[in-house]
Amino acid sequence: MRSSNPVFSRRGFSRDNGYAGFNAQPQAGGAAAVGTQANPYAQGNPYAGAGQQAPANPYANNPYAQQDLQGAPPQSPVTTGRMTMDDVVMRTATTLGVLVVTAALAWALLPVDDANFGRSVGIAVGAGLVAMILGFVQAFKRKASPPLILAYAALEGVFLGVISSVVDNRIASGAAMQAVLGTMAVFLGVLVAYKAGWIRVNRRFYGFVMAAALGFVLLMAVNLLFAVFGGGDGLGFRSGGLGIMFGIIGILLGACFLALDFKQVEDGIAYGAPREEAWLAAFGLTMTLVWIYMEFLRLIAILQGND
Repeated sequence: MRSSNPVFSRRGFSRDNGYAGFNAQPQAGGAAAVGTQANPYAQGNPYAGAGQQAPANPYANNPYAQQDLQGAPPQSPVTTGRMTMDDVVMRTATTLGVLVVTAALAWALLPVDDANFGRSVGIAVGAGLVAMILGFVQAFKRKASPPLILAYAALEGVFLGVISSVVDNRIASGAAMQAVLGTMAVFLGVLVAYKAGWIRVNRRFYGFVMAAALGFVLLMAVNLLFAVFGGGDGLGFRSGGLGIMFGIIGILLGACFLALDFKQVEDGIAYGAPREEAWLAAFGLTMTLVWIYMEFLRLIAILQGND
């Protein structure tokens, strides 16, 4: 269950990536087809027993389906070793909690007044760079490392806390709270739309989002290079009318990433991913929410800065 963020996604949704793909076709009874051509779990599910096929219904061998055997109570989810939605919620809450706490501490302890601006921003940039490196390390690890993920969240929080303070105190008053509310609104909106079936996450959707994200990231990288070597705002993709347009595009891409994250969580639970995979789900969701927050913060800064 690698993150769907284009920077950190390595295995993605390929047929043999070890997770449920998008090409499973429904069978009678509502279960996904598990043929070799329909689902990577048919022959290669790492969570099925050795030499066994994954059942068409991922819960067919679940202890809850055998409640009447020998009159024994169903096995507790705690002892199954499989990821549940509660696991994902708890890990995500922990990761985001660390990020929010360190962001609040950075806001309070690293002032951005004239006397401390350079030092505070320098610390924030350093923390952001280290967080990015830790993110890449986790993305290329085969297993989740909770300490690595929490360290990423802590350092990302320092970066966001200082940057948010700069924007809020020097460019657009109240921008940080508006960005938080905007991020929450996007999360809830995408969650409702996904659960209601208004968003269909399939291979075509995935391919479109990844292509759009790659183009977006490349354009931003080119703009950054022009800004570094040419001064000003580079090609102007982050200011004025173009900045507003690209800010909106960035938020929409973040919403698409959320839909992909929800699909990965749903598939991981359905196909019996081990409990530690919940940390990867938390990692992916955290990165996506950080993306959306940063795009909102940038957009609000442009809109209020032009007033």
